[in-house]
Amino acid sequence: MSQFPFGGPRVNSRKRSSGWLVAVFLGALILVGANAHFVYVAVTSQPDCVPHLKSPAAEKIGEESPFRAAKSAC
Repeated sequence: MSQFPFGGPRVNSRKRSSGWLVAVFLGALILVGANAHFVYVAVTSQPDCVPHLKSPAAEKIGEESPFRAAKSAC
């Protein structure tokens, strides 16, 4: 008969739960850090100006195209 009735030594449940807490904390920290980086890049970057295409049908009848930038910065 084995020394351990269920196949192995028993692990202290406090050690096991603290390991899970550390893993969850590190995962949350990585998630928050990545999202903070995305917000920083979105706020500090300015995309280059590009020419906007207008629909040929709207130009023929003299109307503005419905597909263009709402407020162009260029």
